[in-house]
Amino acid sequence: MFAARALNQKLFVFQRFTTLQLMASTLNNSRVHAFSTASPIIPPPKRVGTHNGSFHCDEALGCFMIRLTDKFSGAEIVRTRDSQVLDTLDAVLDVGGVYDPSRDRYDHHQKGFDEVFGYGFTTKLSSAGLVYKHFGMELIAKELQLDEGHPDVHRLFLAVYKRFMEAIDAIDNGINQYDTDQPPRYVNNTNLSSRVGRFNLEWMDPDQSAEKENEAFQRAMTLAGSEFLESVHFHAKSWLPARSIVMECLAARKDIDPSGEIMVLTRFCPWKLHLFELEEEMVINPPIKFVLYQDDRSKHWRVQAVAISPDKFESRKPLPPPWRGLRDEELSREAGIPGCVFVHMSGFIGGNQSYDGALAMARVGLKF
Repeated sequence: MFAARALNQKLFVFQRFTTLQLMASTLNNSRVHAFSTASPIIPPPKRVGTHNGSFHCDEALGCFMIRLTDKFSGAEIVRTRDSQVLDTLDAVLDVGGVYDPSRDRYDHHQKGFDEVFGYGFTTKLSSAGLVYKHFGMELIAKELQLDEGHPDVHRLFLAVYKRFMEAIDAIDNGINQYDTDQPPRYVNNTNLSSRVGRFNLEWMDPDQSAEKENEAFQRAMTLAGSEFLESVHFHAKSWLPARSIVMECLAARKDIDPSGEIMVLTRFCPWKLHLFELEEEMVINPPIKFVLYQDDRSKHWRVQAVAISPDKFESRKPLPPPWRGLRDEELSREAGIPGCVFVHMSGFIGGNQSYDGALAMARVGLKF
């Protein structure tokens, strides 16, 4: 009795069947009965292991992602540190001291482990990063409903790692975001890794049972997984179409102005990050100084100075100082351009009632 209770405390298995899976199972059984007298052969579900005890974002997300794959669809999650149990499982994440994708072993704690994502990334991988490295293309292809070899699948595979996965790898491996000995100016506990960590049982909670711990881990999986899927969905439905628009507009920049330093968005979209990446990929020289786009609400045109980098406020070429802080007729007189609406005090953005007026403002800004 005591041994059975101890084993239950040490080993806990999550198993969840969706309504769709139950319907599919019922349908398959009915077909077997209709066309065969033999008993149906249903393979046992795959089992994926990770450690019990305190958990982190990487194994919670890794377990969620691996259950989305064809190979481990709907797998049971087994939480234990018992090596004899781990050896019997189909995959093991974040425990066991082995990284061997041929055996579906994805730990990163062992001495000598230095695996990175590749493609220019140098951050050491966590268990989530390892799962994404080996199964991410499949997950992205499913979201896009494309073959894994399609260029857009590879493009999103890299983008999701850069903007979502890498931070989880870095935080789990204790890698600072900035190379500095100075203490941070503020505390940020709003990142996904911090929020997942708060699902761990409070140290003063009188109920420290394996059942309660595993319920908390299930909630952690749900949170981490939902944000991963949101990131994939965003990159598929918003990021990728915006990138295509910016690429086309960059290619047409010299049709706008011979300098090649003014870009016009044919359709407004999130353009800033794409601009910096595409300038590098397309070897844009000289770089873009001003981006023009139409405001959907006012229908006026905006002329925005491009920042020196994605994380800086300073502009490569701000609008002229004499225009800054002026509006309407006063600004139009000062600039010698009709239809001016405003220029921000910092010179990073201005507006005009017409496209021609905004283009004129950008051209004068280049020469000022």
